[in-house]
Amino acid sequence: MGDSSISETTELLRAWAGGDQKALSALVPRVYRELRRLAGRCLRNESPDQTLQATDLVHEAYLHLADTSQLDWQHRSHFFAVSATLMRRILVDRARRRTAAKRGGRVAGIDIEQALDVSTRRSAELVALDDALTTLAAVDPRKARIVELRFFAGLEVKETAAVVGVSAETVMRDWKLAKAWLLKELTRA
Repeated sequence: MGDSSISETTELLRAWAGGDQKALSALVPRVYRELRRLAGRCLRNESPDQTLQATDLVHEAYLHLADTSQLDWQHRSHFFAVSATLMRRILVDRARRRTAAKRGGRVAGIDIEQALDVSTRRSAELVALDDALTTLAAVDPRKARIVELRFFAGLEVKETAAVVGVSAETVMRDWKLAKAWLLKELTRA
């Protein structure tokens, strides 16, 4: 996408935030494909029996975005970062419900093989990653935000730097430190 498209997208975001519904109509075709790519990236590590499709995730995220239309959109990367955060929240909430159901939310007799199915493991891993990111955010919010933007949103280093307001070098340094910290945290758990 060229610079003119990026600035046009930013202008549409700002107009939508100002209440212009025509801007939303023009915005959706511009961002929908990228939102689907983002949703696909978020769903990539979900279990194979996952019933949620990328389109469903985009639509559910859109419902949340509609509630935040008054946000002061800084640029298109900011919009995609917020969208990725919403998608992550949706998936983590679903994973928490799924693992809670496995622990007795729906009491039923199951054998040990069923208890260790791929769906529950992946749900538990996503919940563990979310918990570790929450802990990291308490220690170093910028590093947690960078992980969220790079891993979940799939933003490039320069885009992440623009959203966070730091240099690309700082993003790379924080990215490496955050990955090491998360690995240590996840292996400890």
